[in-house]
Amino acid sequence: MQWEAVIGLEIHTQLATKSKIFSGSSTAFGAEPNTQASLLDLGMPGTLPVLNRRAVEFAVRFAKAIDAELARRSVFARKNYFYPDLPKGYQISQFELPIVGRGHVEILLEDGSLKTIGVTRAHLEEDAGKSLHEDFHGMTGIDLNRAGTPLLEIVSEPDMRSAREAVAYARKIYQIVTWLGICDGNMQEGSFRCDANVSVRPRGDEELGTRTELKNINSFRFLERAINYEIERQIEVIEDGGSIVQETRLYDAERDETRSMRSKEEANDYRYFPDPDLLPVVLDDDFIAEATRDMPELPDQRRARFESEHGLSAYDASMLTASRAHADYYEAVVAACGDAKLAANWVMGELAAALNKASLEIEQCPVSATGLGELLGRILDSTISGKIAKQVFEAMWAGEGSADEVIEAKGLKQVTDTGALAGWVDEVIAANPEQVANYRAAEADKRKKMIGFFVGQVMKKSQGKANPQQVNELLRQRLEE
Repeated sequence: MQWEAVIGLEIHTQLATKSKIFSGSSTAFGAEPNTQASLLDLGMPGTLPVLNRRAVEFAVRFAKAIDAELARRSVFARKNYFYPDLPKGYQISQFELPIVGRGHVEILLEDGSLKTIGVTRAHLEEDAGKSLHEDFHGMTGIDLNRAGTPLLEIVSEPDMRSAREAVAYARKIYQIVTWLGICDGNMQEGSFRCDANVSVRPRGDEELGTRTELKNINSFRFLERAINYEIERQIEVIEDGGSIVQETRLYDAERDETRSMRSKEEANDYRYFPDPDLLPVVLDDDFIAEATRDMPELPDQRRARFESEHGLSAYDASMLTASRAHADYYEAVVAACGDAKLAANWVMGELAAALNKASLEIEQCPVSATGLGELLGRILDSTISGKIAKQVFEAMWAGEGSADEVIEAKGLKQVTDTGALAGWVDEVIAANPEQVANYRAAEADKRKKMIGFFVGQVMKKSQGKANPQQVNELLRQRLEE
């Protein structure tokens, strides 16, 4: 391509505190409009903000997770602008001295390589309220329940060169904040929202093009579509002799297009100045140690451990550490059955398919990790075959009991009795003389494929209960006599 995209993301992460960043109002989602807005949230004169300690602790944890600079002294500022859902006439945010400085994360690209994406900063701020346009007959309603909800705004370097890379980065940040427990990650409720800064330039140029900002995208699928559309739009404008205007644009998912919203503001348009009602945030060693004391093993560390300790491929390890809940579930299955690869195959295969079909998260899985581990143990000790195990899993999913209870109740134990197996093998050989003749006339390397027919026939006769390894051995002996 002649053109190269340059992309940076600003991610607004709603912190999982029970109360707002500067007031004691609840942050619970779904309450009746304006029932969770205190006098401070409403911007009433004489009210004073008090900083939520937990929000600061969460910012410290994030800084440690991305190996970022942590400001021992940070300052809150007033970002001044008028909007109906901003009752104070300003937003309390951080500008010149944010709490989190430069850091980085690694993303896994489609070709299996890793790319480092820089994080410029992450700062604490309060959310605005919400404008409601439905059911008001040409008017706008204002809900201030969200006003004052704590956010950590995470700003990347413009290091991404495609929509796929941008989505991989957004997913990585999502993985980190949910893994740490500092954000619930509910994108439908607005807990994780992305703004994308997009520009294009001739490939090989160092100078950045004029950028546009795509606002408030709340799904990874829409983020990819919005960026791709905007890249194509900008290239088309330039190639037609036009120039890109620096502006804020909105992505319309129904029409799959971006459209102009307003001209892009610069920092000086907001007239930032330090908030006189809030002291600087000063972090000492004790506070940092307490905030990070119970930090979990981080996703990249756990992925590397899964590769080295469990012998998994980079892809499998990445899939199994997509979320902390997935990683925890997988390790519990391994602990119960002792076979890391078999556990990986089942968690990423049969279990993932069942969860997807039922639209469930792994935390809602009706089959416990220990229960799945016990089922896999029955494969490993030859009580049942892998095929029968799928039947048992379906019964466990339906709530019919543990693996052992289902196997016993349905009479699914694998047949290992040599006499019974030999009888089925002899019946199959006698019933298929033509295939037997072809097998005996074939070369050794072809016989390996041809024996599958006979194994299938024996398994059919035994209703899947015959031990496939023993069947293979008996068939080879009989067919080569």
